[in-house]
Amino acid sequence: MDERLEVQRTIAADAPAIFRVLSDPQGHVQIDSSGMLMSAEGAPVSAVGDTFVVHMDREALNDLPLGKYDVTVKIVKFEPDREIAWTPTGNFDIGHVYGYRLEPIGDGTLVTSYYDWASIDDNWRELGMFPVVPESALRATLGILTRTVEANS
Repeated sequence: MDERLEVQRTIAADAPAIFRVLSDPQGHVQIDSSGMLMSAEGAPVSAVGDTFVVHMDREALNDLPLGKYDVTVKIVKFEPDREIAWTPTGNFDIGHVYGYRLEPIGDGTLVTSYYDWASIDDNWRELGMFPVVPESALRATLGILTRTVEANS
């Protein structure tokens, strides 16, 4: 079974404008299509190891009775205007990774959104809950990202 999802979309904006949204905790909340991200606290990230807190509500997925909880987002890849990736930590250090790669093309940027759960422990894998978000949610988030950055261009 594949343990990684990737979706792509070309956005009519430059990579720095897109990266500003992706490196800002509020940007994560703005573009979330799952409905789980309620709000965030922290400054925009600028390096691997930076963190910020996201207030979550799992009721949006209606899959586990977790209700409201917080995660600390830890940046695991950071290449300005090219790639950013993070893993949610806190009560559940699962090891799954979300990220974006940006590639300037023509009059815009090819954005790849990915979700990788290949490194999770077997006890999490056995629960059968991965991927937590489906490919359609990654695609929808790219649509919201497009709307967000194109409106500000």
